[in-house]
Amino acid sequence: MNSDQTHDRTPAAASPFRSEPTVRDEAPQFVLPLVARIERSAPPARTDALETAARAVLTVLADERSAGEGEWAQAMRDWQDARIRKVVRRARGAEWRRAEALPGITVTGKSAEVRVFPPVPLDGWPKDLARLQVSGTDLDDPEPPPPADPTAPVLWLNPDLDMSAGKAMAQAGHAAQLAWWELTDEDRGAWRDACFPLSVRPAAPSHWTALVTSGLPLVRDAGFTEIAPGSSTVVADHPALR
Repeated sequence: MNSDQTHDRTPAAASPFRSEPTVRDEAPQFVLPLVARIERSAPPARTDALETAARAVLTVLADERSAGEGEWAQAMRDWQDARIRKVVRRARGAEWRRAEALPGITVTGKSAEVRVFPPVPLDGWPKDLARLQVSGTDLDDPEPPPPADPTAPVLWLNPDLDMSAGKAMAQAGHAAQLAWWELTDEDRGAWRDACFPLSVRPAAPSHWTALVTSGLPLVRDAGFTEIAPGSSTVVADHPALR
């Protein structure tokens, strides 16, 4: 699922999180590919898939190959200099095995597997990823997830929006990235060393109203797919940002 987003806490005119045209639109556009393993006989639980996608985004941001002179660093810089796009595709069987053969990182949850790849040009996907399906990535929770741990980061979903699993995975990834950017180096390191604990949960309507005015990182979708432009989708509630 394709997704771009805006961010209320970044006022700079050239921010990647603004929906109106900026200088970032003039730069070559890149996208961060995520592939979810969805086998027909054993699909992952929806909440676990969302949480695993968010951790996958954090994992590639924190990877040493994404920094300095690392092999992915230039692609990461090019991606973050333009719009911050993410696309979630699905794979199973031989499709998944071909995806795993490409450079990237596989992150595993309780039932979910998500592989994240270094950014690619918007119109320059590797063929083994380009052929994968985007639509139809919908999942269910076989039983309600437990309450979120308030001492760990929580990515709160807008309870009034109906998003496919693929769209919600991309939005959770956006929120995790916003939280990562706003943390101090010390807090980033602590989160990384703990293997990025987090929860993704729909907020109660009254809680959502408070969250969007709390000053915590808020994702607003650019409206390319599924939902209206400017829709508030996720609030990243990291204890260090409260």
